[in-house]
Amino acid sequence: MASSAQDLGPVLDKDGVRLTVDDAIATVTLTNPAKRNAQSPALWRALAEAGRLLPGSVRVVVLRGEGKSFSAGLDRQMLTPEGIEGEPSFLDLARSAEAGLDATIAEYQEAFTWWRRNDLVSVAAVQGHAIGAGFQLALACDLRVVADDVQFAMRETSLGLVPDLTGTHPLVGLVGYARALEICVTGRFVAAEEAVNTGLANLAVPAAELDAAVRDLAAALLAAPRDAVIETKALLRGAQDRTYEEQRAAERAAQGRRLRDLAGLGE
Repeated sequence: MASSAQDLGPVLDKDGVRLTVDDAIATVTLTNPAKRNAQSPALWRALAEAGRLLPGSVRVVVLRGEGKSFSAGLDRQMLTPEGIEGEPSFLDLARSAEAGLDATIAEYQEAFTWWRRNDLVSVAAVQGHAIGAGFQLALACDLRVVADDVQFAMRETSLGLVPDLTGTHPLVGLVGYARALEICVTGRFVAAEEAVNTGLANLAVPAAELDAAVRDLAAALLAAPRDAVIETKALLRGAQDRTYEEQRAAERAAQGRRLRDLAGLGE
């Protein structure tokens, strides 16, 4: 989002993905607006590579899409019998052994998993359509700032499939089981006001203000000491899997580490 990131030149720029780094802020941009940033296995491999290439200085990662849509979902060519050249078609996947199918989907999912690393805070800047895989990519991030024209939709079930790019877990965590089920099964659009009201988005702003709002949020995220942010994120991410007493214990342990570090007594 910061203009200086572009001036430094991209760390990665291929297959519809560009990664730029400006000190503590990295920006991952989907760069195929002519196809509404449609997603393919090549794009997923590039996204996974972007995560591996992040230097240790990065604390905040911004994810954005060029053009009017964040991402309109799968490249429709993937749904055709011939598929995308050089990639397994859906028919090929259906015919593969269970272990092979599982391994292929797991590889695709790697593009969606690294955004929640404890040493990073990831922010999706979402405008226009975020459908299917686009919705799940936005859900892969810790935070979402949306333009007032945003249209989220989970269309996989309507196509006879299921959302399989890691989106179901964060969706249920954000909006609850009943609403998540209704969103997925109906495939309906979720607009900006509902997204904010249900916790799906942190903030909605006019489309012209999206970049500035994300820059402001990134600056605020960087204001706190890095180690405290990492410990806090780890506490919050693990909270839903712990009992109340386990969470109390995790808080005590984390605070002990912070106090020792601040006193210069860390390991």
